[in-house]
Amino acid sequence: MGHIVVIGAGQAGSSCVVKLRNSGFDGKITLIGSEPQPPYQRPPLSKAYLMGDMALERLYLRPEAFYAEQDIDLQLGATVDAIDVSAQQITVDGVSLTYDELVLTTGSIPHRLPASIGGALDGVHVVRGLADVDAMAPRFVAGGRVLIVGGGYIGLEAASVAAKLGLEVTLVEMAPRILQRVAAPETSDFFRNLHQGHGVNLREGVGLERLTGEGAVSGAVLTDGSELEVDFVIVGVGIAPATALAEAAGIALDNGIAVDAFGRTSAPHVWAAGDCTSFPYAGGRIRLESVPNAIEQAEVVAENLMGANKEYHAKPWFWSDQYDVKLQIAGLNTGYDRVVTRGAAPGPVSFWYYRGKTLLAVDAANDPRGYMIGKRLIESGKSPSPDVIANPETDMKALLSA
Repeated sequence: MGHIVVIGAGQAGSSCVVKLRNSGFDGKITLIGSEPQPPYQRPPLSKAYLMGDMALERLYLRPEAFYAEQDIDLQLGATVDAIDVSAQQITVDGVSLTYDELVLTTGSIPHRLPASIGGALDGVHVVRGLADVDAMAPRFVAGGRVLIVGGGYIGLEAASVAAKLGLEVTLVEMAPRILQRVAAPETSDFFRNLHQGHGVNLREGVGLERLTGEGAVSGAVLTDGSELEVDFVIVGVGIAPATALAEAAGIALDNGIAVDAFGRTSAPHVWAAGDCTSFPYAGGRIRLESVPNAIEQAEVVAENLMGANKEYHAKPWFWSDQYDVKLQIAGLNTGYDRVVTRGAAPGPVSFWYYRGKTLLAVDAANDPRGYMIGKRLIESGKSPSPDVIANPETDMKALLSA
């Protein structure tokens, strides 16, 4: 049945090759990863693994032996230099490899601070891969001083681990509030109170002007003129899709590698899935940075490689763990004009996003029931009245059958 090559051995790449074998593909499969480890989970890196609560082997999506057992050629620590779409070849560490079908699951790359403001100093870290977390983990010592740049979910998760381990934590967010790009003021308020209650020094509306130090970071100058002494810095200012290989090969980009509803790129016999892609959604295009999307889109691509001709219909959901709070998010809040709050901290609380009378999304903090009901309502196209949601007497489960 030919040779399928998958570039990128993360959640999407692993999901694709496993689905291929489970769907009965008995041809040759090559899975190429740039890291030395077999495919692993990323979400626990900045939480359980960094805390020391999860061993390395438990991060692995499957034991390394699994790939050999499934006759999957797993090439680790490998660099793909180029893709030649006309010849249907890739170059891996200088060696040519021919494919019948190619899947790009290259993921994303964290934004880093420019070297001109100290981004290249020792002790400045990003949170993306195992090597990043292994490099910073020894610095998480009680009494240490850490500056976190960026008040999105990655920055806030790092802050929660640092605060739990007894570090002095300062977090700066250039926007007027944390989570401004992704959440309503109500959700921002909830997490601001949570972090301040754990001793985090949250500085909103304040950016980083520059880091200071000789060789290693030792201080920071903020945009309000204040100066900090720091032992290390964690940068959480977003990620970009890893598109360099595709771009060099002439594959169309649009906020990521552009794919159609089936996962096909503009190049024949080339597919893509996961963080690196943008795909059709609700009359436009979207790129989703989430584990569920990586798995589900990659599995649809695998099925289509087997001839299923199946469209991918995303059902967006996300999560974040901070302290003893599990935030679960269903739907996409883009274009909301009203937020309804149900419950109150310290108990279960959820924030329901509406555009007009249409329910768009739910942010549920320690409210798994609210999350599950919200997710099912959104996926079935049901929109209870905001007043009904806000009423603590409402039987939420009954809304599903209404």
